[in-house]
Amino acid sequence: MNQQNKCPIRCRVTYLKKRKIFSTGLFINPEDWDSLKQLAKPPNKYKNLNTQLSLISQKINEAFLMLQILPNTFDVDDIYRKFKGEDSKEEITLLGAYDLHNDKTKKLIGVDFNELSWSRYVESRRKVAEFIKHNYNKSDIKLKQLDLKFIKDLEYYWKTEKKLKQATIYRSMQRLKKIIQFSIAENYLQRDPFNLYKNKKQKTKIVYLSTQELKLLENHNFSQERLQKVKDLFVFCCYTGLAYTEMSNLNSSHLVKEFDGNTWIKMTRQKTNELISVPLLEQAKIILNKYKPEESLLPKISNQKFNSYMKEIAEVLGIQKKLTHHIARKTFATTVLLYNDVPMEIVSKLLGHSKMSVTQDSYGEVVQKKVSEEIKRLKSKMER
Repeated sequence: MNQQNKCPIRCRVTYLKKRKIFSTGLFINPEDWDSLKQLAKPPNKYKNLNTQLSLISQKINEAFLMLQILPNTFDVDDIYRKFKGEDSKEEITLLGAYDLHNDKTKKLIGVDFNELSWSRYVESRRKVAEFIKHNYNKSDIKLKQLDLKFIKDLEYYWKTEKKLKQATIYRSMQRLKKIIQFSIAENYLQRDPFNLYKNKKQKTKIVYLSTQELKLLENHNFSQERLQKVKDLFVFCCYTGLAYTEMSNLNSSHLVKEFDGNTWIKMTRQKTNELISVPLLEQAKIILNKYKPEESLLPKISNQKFNSYMKEIAEVLGIQKKLTHHIARKTFATTVLLYNDVPMEIVSKLLGHSKMSVTQDSYGEVVQKKVSEEIKRLKSKMER
């Protein structure tokens, strides 16, 4: 009962022993409801309401009859979807599946999904929609029409028309595959068109600062304040491994005195929702103390400007590498940790990776190189 002493009128559709209950959006005083006739009483008082109920019943019957004409089997959910003017499960489109997935995950932002990940699926939908328009001159395509050729043509389009790099194509295909898996799980699709497709993952070479380059950067003082600030932020991240978002959000509440008497950075990594626990090394402490009087722990700067200034810094110091904020995180993993014999599982934990395999895939070659160097050193000792 609401404040007007009325109850909602709900509709129940039953088919093949399965029920679908939904609200009609209509309300009535329970005393005015004829349960036997399933109508409002007296009829002359509720003529309009009874007409609306009759129309709902008629539309449901029409939806049922339309589905009976189709060659495929259907269930009570399909009847409801047809009644609402939506496609049945057999008729659902690829972009429609994207919308269903993205609407669901949007409600999970902050629970077990983050906004950045959600926005990438929105972008993925846009890229797939462009391809459908380009190749088929259509606004959408039915899920059941997807096959290996569609995926191969999409890959070719991204390579030739959009000039995307293999690493970007790999990630884009991974997101499309997630939509297909979602569709299968929701019974919108019976077979997986990705079954015979091999998604090629391009191994990219890890770029990081060597010990000499890191020391060169640390010891150089820039006369321009903007370059000096960015240099300090970069060095800070070389010794903490913080990604750009975590560096920007760092505040005093993230600095925790631990059982060992040392200060640790404790925060949740936005990308993976994993807890980061990083001991504050001396080099990072010096930079924090330098900017402590400011409102936040570190100066604020956009990622775009940060990377632009790092390009200038590399040119001034003669570092022949494309320096971006992410290089600091890689330098922390390699030069600061792995090259100082910190085990891979500890590196994975400090970086806040969701899986150990992510760390192994990214930094396995660095470990091999380290082992190779140690073997060479051992050989030279034994030859003396």
